[in-house]
Amino acid sequence: MKHQEAAQEIIKAVGGTNNINSVYHCVTRLRFDLKDNDKVDKGSLNKLDKVMGTNISGDQFQVIIGNDVSKVFDAMVKEHPAIQQTTENKEPKSDKKQNVVLKIFETIAGVFAPMLPAITAAGMLKGLLALFVSLGWMSAGTDTYRILSAIGDGVFHYLPLLIAVSAARKFGSNPFVAIALGTALMYPDMTALLSSGESVGFLGIPVTAVSYASSVIPILLAVWLMSYVEKWVDRVIPAALKLLLVPLITLLVMVPVTLIAIGPLGTFVGSGLSGGINWLLNEGGLIAGIVLGGAMALIIMTGMHYALVPIILSNIATLGFDKFLPLTFISNMGQAGATLGVFFRAKDKKLKTVALSTSFTALMGVTEPAMYGVNMKYKKPFAAAMIGSAVGGGFALAFGAKAYVLAGNGGLPGLPSLIGQTFWYSFGGMVLAFVVGTIMSTIFGIKEEEGDAEALAQFSPGASSVPAKVASSDAASENVDDMGVPTPTGDAVAVAPMTGKAIPLQEVNDPTFGDELMGKGVAFVPTVGELVSPVTGTIMNVFKTKHAIVVRSDNGMELLIHVGINTVKLRGQYFDAHVVTGARVQVGDKLLTFELAEIAKEYDITTAMVVTNTADYKQVLPVKLGEITMGEDVLKAEI
Repeated sequence: MKHQEAAQEIIKAVGGTNNINSVYHCVTRLRFDLKDNDKVDKGSLNKLDKVMGTNISGDQFQVIIGNDVSKVFDAMVKEHPAIQQTTENKEPKSDKKQNVVLKIFETIAGVFAPMLPAITAAGMLKGLLALFVSLGWMSAGTDTYRILSAIGDGVFHYLPLLIAVSAARKFGSNPFVAIALGTALMYPDMTALLSSGESVGFLGIPVTAVSYASSVIPILLAVWLMSYVEKWVDRVIPAALKLLLVPLITLLVMVPVTLIAIGPLGTFVGSGLSGGINWLLNEGGLIAGIVLGGAMALIIMTGMHYALVPIILSNIATLGFDKFLPLTFISNMGQAGATLGVFFRAKDKKLKTVALSTSFTALMGVTEPAMYGVNMKYKKPFAAAMIGSAVGGGFALAFGAKAYVLAGNGGLPGLPSLIGQTFWYSFGGMVLAFVVGTIMSTIFGIKEEEGDAEALAQFSPGASSVPAKVASSDAASENVDDMGVPTPTGDAVAVAPMTGKAIPLQEVNDPTFGDELMGKGVAFVPTVGELVSPVTGTIMNVFKTKHAIVVRSDNGMELLIHVGINTVKLRGQYFDAHVVTGARVQVGDKLLTFELAEIAKEYDITTAMVVTNTADYKQVLPVKLGEITMGEDVLKAEI
């Protein structure tokens, strides 16, 4: 799927542009501020090739894309530029109460995520410069070093200006007025005045001496308050005078208020937060490393690690280092190791390929493909990753591991940010996390049949369910497409494979079937625990858990029959298969028997029958609904 097509489909699935207040992206995710999250069609989103998954953090709806997120975002904004900006005329969200602390963290994350490309580029350069100097490749006194240093240090020195722009967009105020506020605070004469050591006052009110260079919290609070002042002034000023007076009055109010109250308050708050977290990291040592290292994957999943960026930046600016950042590297190594363990244990060649490639991606600092595509899907590898990260985190913090710049990449490319006195402790924690994650994942193993979505992936619409060994023997006598996959030769009719009640597929309480992601078809509520063949043809697959069968008719209709919802978890209990893959069957031949009453005690017994190659037909329609007896015509597919 092309990026433009993916962008359009994503916008449609989240409720259209009218449901979007704003959107931005981080390294792997699109982060939507929606008017109503309930309007999102998650089934359609998860069906898209470019979408790896979705997540909700607070009110923020996140669509996980992976490495192509910036391209999808650019395509989205190109067609609908307005969605990138936060609008003032937002429709109210639902009345559901949200945790205040979570809302604050979400807001901070929303401000800092768009800035990360600039911050991380500068941080990476600072790390490389430190490496070059330590290796003797460059002298700190040369003009070249000073110019390169200015590129790296400039972003952090004037960080309040970047924050002003991003915060203004987040809070719905004028970004240029916000920059003007920031430049007033950092004006050279203002800096000299506040650092002179003499008492400073404004209209007789004392001004506390605060350094705003590289500061974070003061400008964030100032722009937040400015958004309210600006909107209030805008309401009371006549339209003819708005252009001149609204920004003027806003600045005349906000600059003194910031100098007198907000700057000192923000500095106090920032110091308090940094002090509290640093106390935990310093005093907690081994225990803090184990707890935070193990939990880091969960923090990253919610996107709340971005909310800690202000504290990380403050630590680097004031202390020259930060102890939290090494844990993000260690967590990524744990995910990479756990996915490598899946590679060692998996039998399916496709899964082994996916596991190996996503393990390498995680080593490079992008963990979503490994985390969502493999580790969380099979559960045990995710636990292995957390164990590895806990061991690595405990080791690193026990020896006081530090990061010295914010490089923005928690993988091998970001190693320059760790270069310093504690580098080998950080690196040792990363190696431990990777090795322990690999070992634990290999020991835990996986159940490859676990999860219907995974087991059914090979039967997605447009993909043939014909195993290669079967297709090769039949292809010569059948129509095939350009890929050698057999295609239907005419209309097809399927009979009811069980006795009970036939219902529309849309009534199945599972989006995989109810949203017709697997194809069109019909469903049944059985009254007898027996399943027979709905067509004459070949058995393409009997699932290991015996709860599902794929059969292909002689004229090309491929049918997946899935007994019950989530019955894969039974792992074959209560099911007996009477056929094997590759067997020839006639209409009415017994395929499965199952203990209906026992299964119904724990699971929804509704059985779906879908045409997995629906795309090969003009239409697929039920021919009878309601009470039905095994063997009656129930479904028709027309070429």
